[in-house]
Amino acid sequence: MSEPLLLPLLGDQPPERSDAARNRERLLRAARDLIGVHGIDAVTMEAVAARAGVGKGTVFRRFESREGLMAAVLDHSETEWQAAVLSGPPPLGPGAPALERLLALGRTRLESTLLHADLIRAAGRAGSRSYAAYSFTAMHVRLLLSELGVTGDLPLLSTALLAPLELAIVEQQVRIEHFPVDRVYVGWVDLVHRVIGPAARGD
Repeated sequence: MSEPLLLPLLGDQPPERSDAARNRERLLRAARDLIGVHGIDAVTMEAVAARAGVGKGTVFRRFESREGLMAAVLDHSETEWQAAVLSGPPPLGPGAPALERLLALGRTRLESTLLHADLIRAAGRAGSRSYAAYSFTAMHVRLLLSELGVTGDLPLLSTALLAPLELAIVEQQVRIEHFPVDRVYVGWVDLVHRVIGPAARGD
């Protein structure tokens, strides 16, 4: 099965100069360090500038706003996850049967959504990942469904499988209705089996 291309999460921009790329990584590392030590609320443009040893204007020129900075931090984690899908160890990465890869995708996506919930909210008013990040995941799910021999409208079926893993749904179930995370995942696995049908399951 051919893998989906690794999408540029911040748009199709020209390559950065090496010094600009280093400065960008320096600022993102400062933001990630602040999140790890003090939590998402501690991340301000001023705090990132101070930790990175640059002026506040540099951070604003690079990311325009706190939301833009948070989106860039989130996109960094998305890029790491994409790399695991494309070339990491199975079952998330290549080498496992399609069903195992799909189930691993669901588990890691659910865990990532919970882990980065505050960051996802801070990165966008809609409380969702970037369009490029979602498109990569949806494309990969469509390819796995196709490999499993699933017929029908694969773009819509992939959307149906990904919707329960999005922040708004996960938070409703885990934070508000207090469903255990394992219950959410087991329910999602049941949905997968209903979508792929007995033939694809090997029943």
